[in-house]
Amino acid sequence: MVSRVIPVEPFDLVIFGGTGDLARRKIFPGLYRRFLAGQMTADSRIIGAARAELSDDDFRAMVATSIAEYVSESRQDSAMIAEFLTRLHYVAIDATGAGGWAALKDLMRDDVVRAFYFSVAPSLFGDIALRLNQHGVADAKSRIVVEKPFGRDLASAQALNATLALHFDETQIYRIDHYLGKETVQNLMAVRFANILFEPLWKAEYVDHVQITVAETVGVEGRGAYYDKSGAMRDMVQNHMMQLLCLIAMEPPYHFDPNAVRDEKLKVIRALDPVRPQDIVRGQYLAGGGQGDYLAHSENPHSTTESYIALRVHVSNWRWKGTPFYLRTGKRLRARASEIAITFREPPHSIFDDAQGWRENVLVIRLQPDEGMHLKVMIKEPGPGGMRLMQVPLDMSFADALGDDHDDVPDAYERLIMDVIRGNQTLFMRGDEVEAAWAWTDPIIEGWTARGDKPQSYDPGTSGPEDALMLMHRDGRRWREIK
Repeated sequence: MVSRVIPVEPFDLVIFGGTGDLARRKIFPGLYRRFLAGQMTADSRIIGAARAELSDDDFRAMVATSIAEYVSESRQDSAMIAEFLTRLHYVAIDATGAGGWAALKDLMRDDVVRAFYFSVAPSLFGDIALRLNQHGVADAKSRIVVEKPFGRDLASAQALNATLALHFDETQIYRIDHYLGKETVQNLMAVRFANILFEPLWKAEYVDHVQITVAETVGVEGRGAYYDKSGAMRDMVQNHMMQLLCLIAMEPPYHFDPNAVRDEKLKVIRALDPVRPQDIVRGQYLAGGGQGDYLAHSENPHSTTESYIALRVHVSNWRWKGTPFYLRTGKRLRARASEIAITFREPPHSIFDDAQGWRENVLVIRLQPDEGMHLKVMIKEPGPGGMRLMQVPLDMSFADALGDDHDDVPDAYERLIMDVIRGNQTLFMRGDEVEAAWAWTDPIIEGWTARGDKPQSYDPGTSGPEDALMLMHRDGRRWREIK
C-alpha cells in the first residue's frame, strides 16, 4: 500500500508558546514528520514566538533537540532535518505588550496562508488575538488555533468565545481537540457511514449499550495545581469523551462537510439527559507503587477533586432512546487504554436452545495503544460433541493492515495542523458546540458540589472505585476489562 500525500498550500505558521512543552513534544516533531512526508512546500515557514530572547539559530537548535528526542530514530534523516530547520524563524514577543509585534508583522507574507497556533495559557488568548489585529499581523484570511481548556464552565466559555469573536470570525477559529485527529476516531465515521453493514444496526433496537473508556496509568504528578481546579469531569469528559460520544451517536450528516458534521454533533449534546446522582461515581486514587496519593500532589490537603469518574448517560432521541452510554476515565488505573465498545443485543430468538457459550456481538474501536478495531462474533467451537458456541474476534490492527505504511500515518497533531492550513474545520469544535457541552456539564458539577459529595478512594493499578462496578452490575452488565 502506498500512502498518498498531497502537499498543502504555502504557509506562514506562527507558534505562540514556541519554547513550551507542547511545542517541543508534539508540534515541532509533528511538523518535521509532515515535512519528511512531502506535505510541506519548499516556501512554507514556521515561526516560533515566545518571551525568551533567542536567535534563529538558538531556536533551530532547540527544535533539533526536540526532533532527536520525540521522533523515532528510523525517521531521523540528518539532511532532511537540516533542510527542515532552514524553514524556522524566531521572534521574541510580549503577548501582553508591544514588544516584538512589529518584527513579527515584517515576517508575514501576503501570498501565503497565515496561521497562528496559541500554544499558551487560555488567559493569553484574548491578548494575542487583540494584538494580531492591532498590529496588522493577521488578515481577513488568517486562521487561529486554540488549545483546551475552552473555559472551565459555561460562563467562562461564553466569555472566551466572545473575546475571540471580537477579532476573528468563527470560520477563522480552530478549537483543537487532539482526540479528533486520531486515525481510529476518524475511522469510526468511515465504519458507520461508508459501510451498509453497520449503519442499519446503529440504533437502540439493536445496540444494548455503549462503553467509552479512557484509562491512564499516570497520576497528576507535576500537574496537581492545574488538575485540582479541573478534575476528570472538566479535563476529559466535557471535551474528549463528549466528542467520542457525539461521533458514535450522531445522525448521518448530509455531507462530510465541517458545518454538517458539527451540526449533527451539536444535536447529540442537546439531546443528552441530565445525569442523576445515582448514575455518577467519582474516585480519588490512594498511594501505591512507591508514589503518593492524589492529595500529595494537590495544594489542598482536603481536596475533593476527582481523579476518576464514571457516568451513565442517556441520549433522548429516536435513535438511542433506552440505550445507555457508560463513560469512564481515570488516572493511576490498571492499564493505559482508550476504546469505544458497542455491545449489540442478543438475537430475538435462538435456534440453539441447548448450546453453551453464547455471548453478545461487540464492536471494539481501540484508540490507544495499538490502534485498530475488532468485531467479536459467535462461531461453533471446533470438534465433535454437539453445538457448542464460542466467541472469536475479527481483528483489524492498523499496524498489520497497513504494514510499512503504518509508520507514515500522521499523529493527531500532525493531521489537525495540516487541516488548519487546508482550511478544513471538520475535526475542530465550533463555539456553540463547546457552550452546549458546558451547559450539560455545569449542572452535574454544581449538583455534587451542592450535595457535598466526596470521591471514593481507590487503589492504584485497579479499575477504579468499587461503586463504578455497581454502576454496571445493577443494570445486569459489566465493564470491559482494562488491559
